[in-house]
Amino acid sequence: MNSEATPAERLRLALVQQAAGLDPTANRHRLAKLTPEGVDLVIWPEATARDFGEAGSDVSAYAEHVTGEFGTELGRVAEARDTTIVAGMFEVSHDPARPFNTLLVRGKAAASYRKIHLYDSFGYKESDRLSAGDAGPVVVTVDGWSVGLMTCYDLRFPEMARLLIDAGAELIVIPAAWVAGPRKVEHWRTLVRARAIENTVFVAAVGQPGPRYTGHSMVVDPLGDVLVEAEDEPAVLEATVTRAALEEARHTNPSLANRRL
Repeated sequence: MNSEATPAERLRLALVQQAAGLDPTANRHRLAKLTPEGVDLVIWPEATARDFGEAGSDVSAYAEHVTGEFGTELGRVAEARDTTIVAGMFEVSHDPARPFNTLLVRGKAAASYRKIHLYDSFGYKESDRLSAGDAGPVVVTVDGWSVGLMTCYDLRFPEMARLLIDAGAELIVIPAAWVAGPRKVEHWRTLVRARAIENTVFVAAVGQPGPRYTGHSMVVDPLGDVLVEAEDEPAVLEATVTRAALEEARHTNPSLANRRL
């Protein structure tokens, strides 16, 4: 990577592969402890504010407004680190029993994304305890980069990533709590790379670690090369993405320009 690239030409990423506990206060305190300095965008996993608990658990008691304690602390840490942070939380919805599964963006940029595709798969029924967000892409500008937001199970829907690309995304971030199990690491790695390759886009996918979840947080470039990847233990990864690499990939493989459908 070009060490002389200006900030507009590159984006420094940190991926915090950290398990969320069942105590929201402890999880909030962990933000300041583990969010690194010297990067432009820090990505935490899905459900960072409070883990899902046992399968089928009612999480409504832990739902907050985006201006609540978690959002306030997220903004405080982002300002202190002079960065932008993405992290997952449960947000109060129109249905008191079924909150939204929300990604909150705070810092130099501010946005939120409510998970669209709920995890009604592999024996789980996330829609029993959570509400889906309205369909539509959410893209936020971070230091001049267009960053698209997806959450966990959204990864299995290629049309979701394509909508983000059509909305201008140059980097897609995917916070997740990808449940461990047979073939699950292989699915995760294959799908993350596929979304990068088919859309010629950078993808930064951040999961909670094992043993309950798969870990394997990773950054993939627009030609499918893995720039950095964790195993299943807690980790903080760093990588830098460059607009030059994005443009070169889209010149080498102009699949977006060649679309017929």
